[in-house]
Amino acid sequence: MKRLVRERVVIPESLAGRRLDVALARLLPDYSRSLIKAWIERGQVTEESGDSLRPRSPVQAGQEYEIRGELAAVGSVEPEFVEFDLVHADPDLIVVNKPAGLVVHPGAGNPGGTLQNGLLHRFPELEAVPRFGLVHRLDAGTTGLLIVARTVAAHQRLTGDLQDRRIRREYRAVTRGCPVAGGTMDQPLGRHPRDRLRVAVRPGGRSAVTHYRVLARFPSNALVAVRLETGRTHQIRVHLAHAGYPLVGDSLYSRSRDGFDRPALHAARLGVRHPATGSECNFRAPLPEDMRCLLTRLAGEERDWDGFSWSG
Repeated sequence: MKRLVRERVVIPESLAGRRLDVALARLLPDYSRSLIKAWIERGQVTEESGDSLRPRSPVQAGQEYEIRGELAAVGSVEPEFVEFDLVHADPDLIVVNKPAGLVVHPGAGNPGGTLQNGLLHRFPELEAVPRFGLVHRLDAGTTGLLIVARTVAAHQRLTGDLQDRRIRREYRAVTRGCPVAGGTMDQPLGRHPRDRLRVAVRPGGRSAVTHYRVLARFPSNALVAVRLETGRTHQIRVHLAHAGYPLVGDSLYSRSRDGFDRPALHAARLGVRHPATGSECNFRAPLPEDMRCLLTRLAGEERDWDGFSWSG
């Protein structure tokens, strides 16, 4: 049974000129951008003028919008058509290239329009697999590679490998400020003492280890490669911000505004043992267009941004 959402918002000056789906996602943080986009496309977001709305429609300060959306029943995960790139699929293993703004699994305020809903639509057999096959997750604003197990046995092997730190995950991040070189951050993480949405470096928190290396430098920014040993919530974002180099676009961990609509973070490379054969599998996902444009703007020229590697 569907649940109805009724919201009314007015666009503030700070969001003037933004895309409609971006502005509404900022004003209604309990709902994912992908869900809000679906409401707009279904005609469930209206404006006083009665003009036809699209997710990319620019908004103006003072405009008022009414949202009459639908949410799936709490606790249910329904198959839905959701756009995402499929990097690999065989009888045991699926690898997805997640786009920005797509929430990985249903939760408070995000019961539909998630990657999990889309996976069930494309692979109905995942209903019989724990967590519907998901082995790990990415933040909604993070793009890139995700592992999905297609069978119960594959899920057990892959989650075991993740716990044993046998799955290799390498990210690309654009920082505000430029680290001198590279290194390792071994600092425990826990919930922020005053803000439940944030994570912080805290004594007594869960162990978190992040390795990083500078790939390219710009006057006030850097392109950084990051490798994870652990996979704590917001780990890369928190560790880099704690070191004084927050991600471009990460408004949760930095007060600066830099015109980028999400944390500049991409899961670029993935190494995993195949759960059925044991063979080593390596996957890559090119940088998304928004990060390419960002890097080109920072460098003042186009480069082969995917050509940068950890080894140089």
